[in-house]
Amino acid sequence: MNKIRKGDSVVIQTGKDKGKQGIISQIIDSKVIVEGLNMVKKHTKPNPAKGDQGGVISKEMPLDISNIAIFNSATKKADKVAIKSLKDGKKIRVYKSNQEAIDV
Repeated sequence: MNKIRKGDSVVIQTGKDKGKQGIISQIIDSKVIVEGLNMVKKHTKPNPAKGDQGGVISKEMPLDISNIAIFNSATKKADKVAIKSLKDGKKIRVYKSNQEAIDV
């Protein structure tokens, strides 16, 4: 079971966007893309066959999964995630600080 999933609210731990919050939009292997964070400028050539215009575009780049932490809305801080087994055998994610369930 993954500790971090698409749609989770996270806090950036390192880099130029340290301390900022965002929502995970995509997970690629051990990297994640967070909406509106880790933006870079990319110079692109025009491609008439695809109908693309050239110029400078802003684009979100992936962050390593170790550089983010899930955001606990109860404590308003970054938190770690643990996997807990229920009596019926179902596994759920919980915050380590207060043992509250993340997904219900």
